[in-house]
Amino acid sequence: MTSHITSMSRRMRMRLVAAVAASVLLLTGCNSGGDPGGTSSASPTSTASPSATPTPTPTPAYVPASASGRAQNVPVPVLPEVAKTETKEGAIAFARYWFEVLSYSYETGELSLHESLTPQTCAPCQKSAEAIRAWHSEGRWLVGGQISTPAVNTTFSRDEAGKYKVSVQVHQIPLSYVRADGTVAHTDPQGADQGNLLIISYSSDSWRLDEVGSIVG
Repeated sequence: MTSHITSMSRRMRMRLVAAVAASVLLLTGCNSGGDPGGTSSASPTSTASPSATPTPTPTPAYVPASASGRAQNVPVPVLPEVAKTETKEGAIAFARYWFEVLSYSYETGELSLHESLTPQTCAPCQKSAEAIRAWHSEGRWLVGGQISTPAVNTTFSRDEAGKYKVSVQVHQIPLSYVRADGTVAHTDPQGADQGNLLIISYSSDSWRLDEVGSIVG
């Protein structure tokens, strides 16, 4: 009986010691690294300031010409990469690009890009350039005139002179000729699509226009 009590007493002492030890651990955990009886000071944490996101510059909206004023923010045609290759696809892409540049000139009066692609010997090209220059000077402007090319074709056969022929179906929105005071001098009627034949050649890793003619019949 005594041994039973002694055993119980021993177990109770062990539990008490364990409980005290646990409470000491808990208190130590709460006060770890702190001054006894003092105020613990937390080390300051550095917060990374978020990097400023640059505000994208909005692209100005394209505004076509009207009786109220000139066209604004007309996208400048970009020569496709394929149009730099001496391939059938390259010849077709260049022909489309040439008419995109002409269309851009009609809308803006800007002829430098057109002139860089067009020889002085191309009579129809020079005639178009003269009309564009005249109607984009002294406050005048053109409305319409945008050109699209619904169909472009080539056999991609080089002739003896090293030139290729590309046939192009050309559609142009009618032109209105606006005076400086905003009055319309004249508006062309909507014509049928025209067949044009571009004579082009390739040298120094680029295409160039040699001549433009009409396809009749």
